[in-house]
Amino acid sequence: MATKKAAKKPTTKKPTTKKTATKKAATKKPAAPKKTPAKTATAKQPAAKKPAAKKPAPPASSGAPVVGQHAPSFSLAADDGKTHSLAGYAGKNVVLYFYPRDDTPGCTVEACDFRDNLARATAKGAVVLGVSRDTIASHAKFRAKYSLTFPLLSDADLAVHAAYGAWGKKVMYGKEVEGTIRSTFLIDGKGVLRAAWSKVKVDGHVDAVLTALAAL
Repeated sequence: MATKKAAKKPTTKKPTTKKTATKKAATKKPAAPKKTPAKTATAKQPAAKKPAAKKPAPPASSGAPVVGQHAPSFSLAADDGKTHSLAGYAGKNVVLYFYPRDDTPGCTVEACDFRDNLARATAKGAVVLGVSRDTIASHAKFRAKYSLTFPLLSDADLAVHAAYGAWGKKVMYGKEVEGTIRSTFLIDGKGVLRAAWSKVKVDGHVDAVLTALAAL
């Protein structure tokens, strides 16, 4: 007799639990974010340089004033905190001297010579005024360093230099240059120019000025 085959029991699938589902979800790696293409750096263009401001040209010299005529008027600030003008010295003789630069050899000798002989000038009712294009601060240092006893006036725009013919071409070390022409002017109490010295040589110059002052 044929034997009956035992019936196979149907296999039942175990339902997945929530825990295993969450584990599987946790094990999944998050998708890598898409890389955005890097921006190409644009080279910075150098800023355009501003053209250097040109210094204004000095005024044209009108030439040295004529002895016997009225001296050019002036009004300039000085290292003593005051403004000095020719009109402000009416009735007094004025020794007005122009020099190239503070604290340089020749200018120092000249300034100290005027300092040492100032009593001879004041005895004749005169004042001594030094003029250069240097700043007030530069004048103050120069005056303090050498104990100068008279004001130093600043003529930064060279207008007074030009009016007195104290600015122009000169020869230095064999070369022609433009700059201050060392000059001195003796002006009487009425504002009349009584004597003038141009292209001054420092040695003995102050004695020559005081001799002319004594003759007034």
